[in-house]
Amino acid sequence: MQAFYADHFVLPLPAGHSFPMAKYERLRARVLVECPAITLAEARPASDGELALAHTPRYVSAVAEGHLSAAEQREIGFPWSQRMAERARRSVGATIAAARAALIDGQGVAANMAGGTHHAQADKGSGYCVFNDVAVAARLMQAEWHRQRRQLLRVAVIDLDVHQGNGTAAIFRDDDTVFTLSLHGAKNFPLRKEPSDLDIELPDGCADAAYLEALDGALAVLWQRHAPALPGLVFYVAGADAHEGDRLGRLRLTTAGLAERDRRVFTACRERGVPMAVSMAGGYGRNIDDTVEVHLHTLQEACASWRSGNEIPQLQTA
Repeated sequence: MQAFYADHFVLPLPAGHSFPMAKYERLRARVLVECPAITLAEARPASDGELALAHTPRYVSAVAEGHLSAAEQREIGFPWSQRMAERARRSVGATIAAARAALIDGQGVAANMAGGTHHAQADKGSGYCVFNDVAVAARLMQAEWHRQRRQLLRVAVIDLDVHQGNGTAAIFRDDDTVFTLSLHGAKNFPLRKEPSDLDIELPDGCADAAYLEALDGALAVLWQRHAPALPGLVFYVAGADAHEGDRLGRLRLTTAGLAERDRRVFTACRERGVPMAVSMAGGYGRNIDDTVEVHLHTLQEACASWRSGNEIPQLQTA
């Protein structure tokens, strides 16, 4: 299975900054030792044209050229630097590469070792998200699929980060070719939610059994809504921040519960022959190794699904 990384682009963050930048390098180190079936490749940067598929030209230019206002930088949560802009481009590039490997190259499953930057909207970033990697990659895959097959590619986003995917929901608000599903903490960031096609809100303290029951229900709705024609590609925004040890999550899932979450998502897509691009998304554990462990299990479940060798059938169109 292929996975793409850009963890060597480390942002020069102020001392005491809450973003766990070190988790990405630690995750790659563990994958190298513990997951020999995963082939790692450095992500290329997304181009301005690719970014413009989901973002306004003004915003793309402001990030690239360092013209973000102080207020825009505060909302993103990162001070601007050239490395910040380059890392943001490569985070998108990694999801593009994963989606292309899974769908266009027929591998079925591939991963971004970071990504899941679902708070970024068309004209701004937010919540540690500069560009929306899933939104850009979804629109690019739709264009490439149409160019190659002359067929419509329907996309589904399964967002299980503990924070609602407001940016993704806003970008695809009026686009019926992309179905957005978000399972998240009801009282968590962002304060103002954007309506997804399906939002499942969870109470603080939600633990494994209730969470998995809610997930099963959400997936059932997803497949029911696509009964006439399955989505041709799923973007899975996994997230480690629903873990009981997370500083920002407010839910109480165990490491085993999150691994079961991943298993159910990968199994559901594999059984239906739907290719998947997975991104790690958030994770802010009091112990950073707990976050890395959850991300590692996500990649291991992705690899197990890839190993199955399930052939992707010809996509249905609507």
